[in-house]
Parts: sequence; structure tokens; C-alpha cells
Amino acid sequence: MPVPVFGLAPEWLLSQGVPVADALVLSHPEQYERLRIACPEAAPTAVLAGDPCFDRMLAARPRRERFRRALGVRPGQRLVLLNSTWNSDSLIGDGQEGGGDVIAALLDRVATEFPVDEYRFAAVLHPNIWHGHGPGQIRAWLDRARRGGLALIDPLKGWRQALLAADAVIGDHGSVTYYAAALGTPVLLGAAPLDVLDPDAPISTFMREAPQLDPQASLAAQIDRLIARHRPLPGPAEFTTSVPGESPERLRRLFYSMMGAPEPARPASLKPLPLPDYEAGTVTVPLRVLSQVRGPGEIALSRWAGPPPWTSADGGGDGDRDGESHVAVHEDTRDVDQLDLADVIFRDGAPDDPRFGSPSLWTAEVLRRHQCCSLAAYVTGPSACVVRMRGEEPLRVVAAPTTDTEGACGVDPAAYASALYAWLATGSHDAAAPDQRLARVVTDGLCVRTGARLHHVRIEPLAPPG
Repeated sequence: MPVPVFGLAPEWLLSQGVPVADALVLSHPEQYERLRIACPEAAPTAVLAGDPCFDRMLAARPRRERFRRALGVRPGQRLVLLNSTWNSDSLIGDGQEGGGDVIAALLDRVATEFPVDEYRFAAVLHPNIWHGHGPGQIRAWLDRARRGGLALIDPLKGWRQALLAADAVIGDHGSVTYYAAALGTPVLLGAAPLDVLDPDAPISTFMREAPQLDPQASLAAQIDRLIARHRPLPGPAEFTTSVPGESPERLRRLFYSMMGAPEPARPASLKPLPLPDYEAGTVTVPLRVLSQVRGPGEIALSRWAGPPPWTSADGGGDGDRDGESHVAVHEDTRDVDQLDLADVIFRDGAPDDPRFGSPSLWTAEVLRRHQCCSLAAYVTGPSACVVRMRGEEPLRVVAAPTTDTEGACGVDPAAYASALYAWLATGSHDAAAPDQRLARVVTDGLCVRTGARLHHVRIEPLAPPG
């Protein structure tokens, strides 16, 4: 017996054989044909009125960069969105082959395969997941990932903006994944349960044609390949709506006709998508920082919220990767025992926050309290921080502007602090005394490479001489 077509079967549309709705809004004629076959009694109520949700996203496309900045995505970072619908066959369900929660497995791999300065992750979970398990349980399940930088998106207010901001989506058979494909965003399917879908529906075709997640292969390599080779499939854009941009006029016409009232003379419009609150994406789990000298005044840096993929199974080495490593820990970490083992301790805050006295006072206090720490860094803004090496006066580290569109917000300033520590501790490989190396970098600055991007950093005394 065929599975009832969700939303179009008689059990959803009829009560005692009579349509429950006076008007059933459809976004594409293809849906009418399936309605006519699945529930012919409801076919006379069908009205082609477009998709207002999709139309709002289309109208908001010019604000994509604002949405990205609101999510704390920096220039050059890739935003990967994890999306799950609500049933057992979804990305967060337990009905996958072999059992288990796909999103949980993905989040474990995110920490070990993606450096935090090159990738930003966010999760959009269906409202029924929040309702079924409760917000407290959802946040508890995702707590480690959130402390590692995951943005947990509001399921009602923020998912459209996050979808517009994303560079790639890992999803399932839910509507958000299909919307992503309709927008032209690269999609990787982590769950594709064809047996629960109408085989004649466009989403079934999409599930068969879209790239599938290989749980045994490198996730980072799959994401990079997905983005590099992406060619939008025509189906989602074609079948999401046959009248893009027309839903305001069509829906208002329908509503006023049902009320028997004349339409207003002014044009119909949809409420624009609001700009979400800013979410910095601060990482508070201990970070393993790998550095390598690339040339005079240039150091490559990558920061990881878990063991990098090339480390040995027992955590005892860096495999075939050259370079040095150190530990950087946010002062507000839950792993408080790691503060006494950290080489670098950092935090972010307003430079005039009275709770910390001043960046200069805070850095001195941290070095007194944690004797193994060699550098303290107070991030004062999106492109600057105040640092203090043990036994030295505080310095200001500032990213130099690159382009008019990017400004100076290239990477988290805490990464610059780690680069300075690595350069002074092990990176310069010259025979000069530490104070001479410090004087040289204050004069010449530092070039910090994260991934494929090179950031020019100025280092200067916190206060002018005298």
C-alpha cells in the first residue's frame, strides 16, 4: 500500500469527506496534479498563489553579507549549515542505517577536521525537534559544539537568514534543505529516505540526484569538493514556485476575495527579513594551535577545537605535519583545569569594561595567576587586541586593512595573539635574544596566514613612549 502523500492525502484535507479548507494554497501547478490524484475532493479548493517564504528570501538576497556578519562569519570563512527535519529518518533522527544520530557524528568530526578560523558552522533544527525534546535538552546535546563555535539558529526567526548566508548545507529531506538547493546553495545529503517520500514529487527526484554524504570519507574534503564542483540542479528552483515574487499580490487578492472586500490601492508587499542579532561565535573550548614559519616575518597558523585530523591515534604527535603547537584557552572556558596548562589565555570585551579594570590590568592579572601562561590577550574589537608577554610591557596588535569591502576584520584577533606567541617562542629560528626578536616584530609587524589568506598585522606599544 503506498504511503499517503504528506499534506495532500485525504486524512489531512478532508473531514467526513468534505474539504476542511476553503482555499488550499499551492506554489506550483505540479502540486495541483498530485493533489488531484491523491485527494480529488479537495482539488476545487486549490489556488496557485506562490511561496511567500521563498519570496522573502529572494528579496533579501542583496543583504547576504550583512547576514553573514551577523553570524560572525569573517571574510574568507566558509559557513556550513547543518539542517534537520523532525522525524526518525531525518539528520537528527535515529532511523539511519546502522542507527545513531548523524548530526552528533558530524559535530564530532567538525572539531577535528575544520580549523575554526577557516570555517563557521551553524545548525537549523525543525521546530518540532525543539518542541518534542525541549530547548534545554537541545542545548545540552549541542553544548560542546556550541562552545566550539557552533551557532544554534532560532527555528522560527533566523533560519532564512542563515540559509542565505550559508556557503554549503548538509541536510535531509526537509523543506529547508530543498529551499537551499532552490537558492543555488551547494547541498550534501546526510539523510535521504526515499521510501517516506512521494516518488512523483520533485523532492524525490532531488534526493536521487543530489550529492550524498559518505560517512567513511573526510568530511572536510567532501565540503571542499562540493563547493568547488557545484552546479545547481534545476529542479528545486523550478518547482519551489512557478510565480517567484508574486505571492504578495496573489495572496492578498485571495484573502480579500474570501472576505468579500475590495483590495487596497497600494501595492502588496511582504515584511522584509530582519537583521539578526550579532553572534560572535566565540570559541571557549581549549584550542590546539599549530604554527609554521613560512618566511621572514610570515607565520602560518591553524587553530583547532579538537585533535587535528593528522594527529596520531594516541594524540602523541603531529603526524607528517611540520611546525610547532601550543594551547590557547579562553578565560571563560568550562575546562578550567586547562587554564593552568595554557600557553596563551585570551578573552574578549570592551576596552573600558570596568569589571576588568583595563586590558593592561587584565593581562597583568592573568599572568600573575597562571604561572605557565606566557602570553595574555584581551580582544578589544573585531580587528585588535592588547597582549602582554611575561616580563614585558603590554602591546597593541592591530590588523591592517586589506580592501574597502573587508576592512581589517580578517580573522579573530586572538589568532594574531597566538601567532605572536608562536613567532617569539619558536617561530623566528634565529639566535637573537627574545627582547631583540620582540623589538624587531614591533618595528616590522607580522604576516599571519590562515588557510589561503594572508593577514598583515601591526604590533605597537600600548601607549606612546613618554
